Amino acid sequence: MNRNTQTEAYGRNATGCNAGRLEFQPEGSQRVEAAFDAGRTTSDGGLLLLRELIMRTGLLRQFAGCFTDNRDPGRIEHSVEELLTQRVLGIICGYEDLNDHERLRDDSLLALAVGKADVTGATRKRQRDQGHALAGKSTLNRLELAAPNVDAAERYKKISYDDHGIERLLVQHFLDSHASPPTEIVLDLDATDDPVHGEQEGRFFHGFYGHYCYLPLYVFCGEFLLGATLHTADVAPGKRAVEELERIVSQIQARWPDVPIVVRGDSGFCNDEVMSWCEDGGIDYILGLAQNPRLRAEIRDEMAAARAEHERTGEDARVFKDFRYKTRDSWSRERRVVGKAEYITDKENPRFVVTSFSASAWSARALYEDLYCARGEMENRIKEQQLGLFADRTSCHTLRANQLRLWLSSIAYLILHDLRRLALAGTQLARAQVGTIRCRLLKIGAIVSVSVRRIYISLSSVFPLQELFARILANIRGGVVPA
Repeated sequence: MNRNTQTEAYGRNATGCNAGRLEFQPEGSQRVEAAFDAGRTTSDGGLLLLRELIMRTGLLRQFAGCFTDNRDPGRIEHSVEELLTQRVLGIICGYEDLNDHERLRDDSLLALAVGKADVTGATRKRQRDQGHALAGKSTLNRLELAAPNVDAAERYKKISYDDHGIERLLVQHFLDSHASPPTEIVLDLDATDDPVHGEQEGRFFHGFYGHYCYLPLYVFCGEFLLGATLHTADVAPGKRAVEELERIVSQIQARWPDVPIVVRGDSGFCNDEVMSWCEDGGIDYILGLAQNPRLRAEIRDEMAAARAEHERTGEDARVFKDFRYKTRDSWSRERRVVGKAEYITDKENPRFVVTSFSASAWSARALYEDLYCARGEMENRIKEQQLGLFADRTSCHTLRANQLRLWLSSIAYLILHDLRRLALAGTQLARAQVGTIRCRLLKIGAIVSVSVRRIYISLSSVFPLQELFARILANIRGGVVPA
């Protein structure tokens, strides 16, 4: 029996995979049948690239450093780093559910990417675990339910984590990814609804979104994720923004004290506390400003001019106005506001922003069109994390466990972002989103053969992007160069 046959036979016996023979429509006189009996195969051959990347960046090792393992060392078979790596790589490959890992724990390529010396699980201590190289759903679930502190009497959930350490790690990864300080840092703030469908801790009904949800607050700098904090929906995100900004800005300024910082956000963050904090700290800002009758009256003439231009040309028309403005009660001082009087498809579309920038630094039109509208890219990053990396899979009972799930998704996002900027630059996937990368680059059929001397992965011979795969590997192995 050759090595491949041995490996496949071992895989069938060890995994107990016996879903029965599946029958399909015949092809002429030939029967078409299938069964899940291929043994040590995987559908995620692209894990080889992710393994190279995480070994070079060390991000998951740093993430694991934020956890404390209070388990008996003599009984540990899956380290915290291995558990976190298994969970995060599973998310990247499209496995959002812990139940998926009951099958995935037999995936030898995932075990290799996780860092298991025994990728078949043949040497596990207990006989019932032999053949399962990785952790099952119960072990991973205990990781997610970790408490802030482990009580001496606690029997199962003995892993805790430092939430402040994880928050610092996100910013530290951004700082370490630059060989030299950037000329300017723009911090984009945004919150989005994260619907909940059970009795999760902290659930509240949000009138604007029309359902029970959480309100995670995100902070990005370009495509770098610097903050992802899960909040309840009973408090407006703008009320929590200063705390996030203080934490992130202080960490950035400790490294780069002279780099200008700009805070950018929609009208949900336009409150006096945020603007006063920026002004007192010498930080510029540009924030959306919700319209009201006083603001609309301020640009009445400009709106008439925009309408006249639209009627003359048949095209959308914009006219901008620069003016000083102060609310009657909520603002502590007068500030610069730019109004956009726009007429499109037979209707008015007024918009307003408030800013600390002077007119000499940014003209009204450039301020709105070039600086403020650029924040729309952040919304794409949030959608990518929620839709592609399951950041909204917050179905645990406790708020703390759901926060950890959000951070697991955030670390997965950072790994994909590292892959884009360090290995996919200059390729056809340089700007691809998570779903495209997963489909085109990670989902590759492969057979894993294990012998004493080597682990050999036979990738699909009909994979269309073979040359690109080799180029990406070369980019990773050429050295991780900071942005």
